Amino acid sequence: MTNSPIGHRRWAFTAGNIPARGSGPEPEFTSRDELCILNAGSADACAAVTVYFADRDPVGVYRIMVPAARVRHVRINDLIEPEAVPLTVPYAMVVTCGAPIVVQVRRLDTRQSALALTVDSGMPG
Repeated sequence: MTNSPIGHRRWAFTAGNIPARGSGPEPEFTSRDELCILNAGSADACAAVTVYFADRDPVGVYRIMVPAARVRHVRINDLIEPEAVPLTVPYAMVVTCGAPIVVQVRRLDTRQSALALTVDSGMPG
């Protein structure tokens, strides 16, 4: 076993798209994309998220604090400052951090009563 931190300092995700509607009660069944960030290190970490679009300049930086030895789940729908990420618009994200972290994106699509849940491991870099 090694004491080296797990994870990477930069992650890319290219298949973002938040559905505009859901089929059940909110907030449990709100369609969403969600960042899942693991900080297995011994110090708190601040992840910086920049969102990219096909037809306009990037938006960000959104800052997400992740305490040491913890996981943090943040809905992309809840990223409001500096600007809300629009629904039904394809987007990509780059997540950077001063410390190694592990990042995945989880999508819950509740537009139909047969729910769809997917996980994207992204590209470390």
